[in-house]
Amino acid sequence: MAILPGGEFLMGTDDAEGFPSDGEGPIRPVHVDPFAIDVYAVSNARFADFVAATGYLTDAERIGWSYVFAAFLPGSLRRGAPRPERTPWWCGVAGARWDQPEGPGSGVDERRDHPVVHITWNDADAYCRWAGKRLPSEAEWEYAARGGLVQRRYPWGDEREPDGVYMCNIWRGNFPAKNTAEDGYRGTAPVDAFPPNAYGLYNMAGNVWEWCADWWSPRHLGPSDNPRGPQTGHDKVMRGGSYLCHDSYCNRYRLAARTANTPDSSSANAGFRCARDLGDAA
Repeated sequence: MAILPGGEFLMGTDDAEGFPSDGEGPIRPVHVDPFAIDVYAVSNARFADFVAATGYLTDAERIGWSYVFAAFLPGSLRRGAPRPERTPWWCGVAGARWDQPEGPGSGVDERRDHPVVHITWNDADAYCRWAGKRLPSEAEWEYAARGGLVQRRYPWGDEREPDGVYMCNIWRGNFPAKNTAEDGYRGTAPVDAFPPNAYGLYNMAGNVWEWCADWWSPRHLGPSDNPRGPQTGHDKVMRGGSYLCHDSYCNRYRLAARTANTPDSSSANAGFRCARDLGDAA
């Protein structure tokens, strides 16, 4: 984990490329106490250790299915799979889960260093508790992702590919028809892929969405000191974007971008990383 000093930073954005209805703004001063956060998203290998130690069954395993990007599926699984009307590139696949990311017949042996996916907020919370940690607050997540930069668009600055260098794993090409994979990956990338930010944190933009502790709200009415979001809600906050984000559809790999989902929702691009208070054991 990286130990971060905390302090005041400018949270949110008024970026013209943003989504005001998501509550990305207004820009506001926020204070967070010192805390620690995982340098990497939780990997398949680390999650496997948790399952081996506890026998934990994820929500996707209990429910029996999860969402998989259609292009990753063989025809036998893609045909007849239910698809959301508004996002038909997702297929509900029976048997898709963390250790079978594309459903029956797939596995993670070659992706042990990739972020675990098909993880709900409930699953992420259970892992954090087992590890003696917790999910980061949304404010902590953004503070960490910014790496000390003030009001920049990405964890490394304002240019998406500075000097032509790919800095994150997102969709390259024409979404959702063709991904050129120019950044090296069609799906998830290893948790240590691409350069870290100034705090030494990897993949705070793209790769997989990361769950935060907070309930979702597009309005920010709480305290500016260690904000924790609403006390109750329907959806939980997710941050960072994923390998499926593209500027023509969902450029939510920007630092201040946000989305949400229900605590029992899972998909092939949802993962997490842990945080902890500095008074807790490592």
